[in-house]
Amino acid sequence: MWLLLLSLVAPLSLICWLITMFYSYVHNDTVPVSPVRWMIAIVAPVVIATWGLKRKSLDRSGAIAGLVVGFILTISNLCFFSSLLTFFVMGSKVTKFKAEQKKKMEHNYKEGGQRNWVQVLCNGGMAAIFGLQYMFHVGCREVVIDFSHHYSPSWLAVSVLGSLACCCGDTFSSELGAVFSKNTEPRLITTFRKVPRGTNGGITLIGSLFSMVGGGLVGLAYYITQIFLLRESFLDRGPPQWPLLIVGLLMGIIGSTVDSLLGATFQYSGFHRKRNCVVEHSGSDVDYISGMELLDNHSVNLLSSLISALISPKIAFELWRLCS
Repeated sequence: MWLLLLSLVAPLSLICWLITMFYSYVHNDTVPVSPVRWMIAIVAPVVIATWGLKRKSLDRSGAIAGLVVGFILTISNLCFFSSLLTFFVMGSKVTKFKAEQKKKMEHNYKEGGQRNWVQVLCNGGMAAIFGLQYMFHVGCREVVIDFSHHYSPSWLAVSVLGSLACCCGDTFSSELGAVFSKNTEPRLITTFRKVPRGTNGGITLIGSLFSMVGGGLVGLAYYITQIFLLRESFLDRGPPQWPLLIVGLLMGIIGSTVDSLLGATFQYSGFHRKRNCVVEHSGSDVDYISGMELLDNHSVNLLSSLISALISPKIAFELWRLCS
């Protein structure tokens, strides 16, 4: 199988490289993408999507959407790829953690936490959009985060990091917070009154701490890749890159908080008396808890990742200003 895959990828990456060489010849200011980067961008998403299918972390539609998101983020910047990989792998791990316990608490729990194309795009779609903007504006390469000399590339790169850190932080908060705070009733983020477990916008202290861990892991993956690929560019004369770790931590908890605020306000939560669980639609056997029937969980994830992508560059800018 792997021999067949390589036999297909090698000529495909060479063809793509020749196309970019021709394009760069026509447009003299364009740097061609190397065949190695083309190969990585083609092989890596296929391997990850296949792994996700076997582990039941993705269904078929989710795997196809993952291929698109993975290709865009990998071809544009390998730091984006490492951040996405960390989010996908660690997010899948925590989703499956204590699965039997979660089955009892979640009425719509899916075996293996399988994500379909909607879930993949709502979690990784915003990062892919900003990754595309980065690719068209900067090209397919890694850049040092330096707002003083490379403002636009730094802005777009941090937007991708902030979006992925938000999604990973929210995943850690919901999946691990529910398990480790099973004896603690969550509180609604808008009023701080106690609500049933599973209520949209319900938060716990442990869940908030885990959101920082999730975002921090994404920031760490970005930082390590940045050091490995660009160590000569910034170790001697460039600005420090360690604030990437702080950005990841902050966007983990900020993104999770934004998600909870949107969920508590615009997403309906009600307690179904017969099924003895929280549901997202009103009905005759449902007691109202909070929110309005304007958004569902997917749209809340999409909006929170967008908001995080937009505010993370401002936070990063202030951090780099303090460090300079």
